[in-house]
Amino acid sequence: MTMHLRVLLPTNVLVDATVRKISAEGAHGAFTLLPRHVDVVAALVPGILAWLEDGERLAAVAGGLLIKRGTDVTIATERAVLGAGLAELRRTIEQDFRVGDERERVARGAMARLEVDFIQRFMELQERAHG
Repeated sequence: MTMHLRVLLPTNVLVDATVRKISAEGAHGAFTLLPRHVDVVAALVPGILAWLEDGERLAAVAGGLLIKRGTDVTIATERAVLGAGLAELRRTIEQDFRVGDERERVARGAMARLEVDFIQRFMELQERAHG
């Protein structure tokens, strides 16, 4: 028995293959899916995606969402890179994906500070107007 794996990026389909096994890294650790496993939805963290096609295939994914429904497995992610070597893909995750996540975290923090500052100034203006 096999599964149909699709890895979707915002601009294209990275993987569209018939596979026998899929391994991924979720928020609660690594896991493996086989065709007869129950349906599942899992949040993926930046890590290695491996699947058994006509040999083992690997990709680095920058997190995302995995949905298994029957024998169809769809992974939606913002960024992913196919690769032949585990070491190469681990470097991609560490250098590219996690650096991007850090930039996003810093940007979210800056935005939150701007929102707080805006609300405080708005409240001050309201107090002056009604005070």
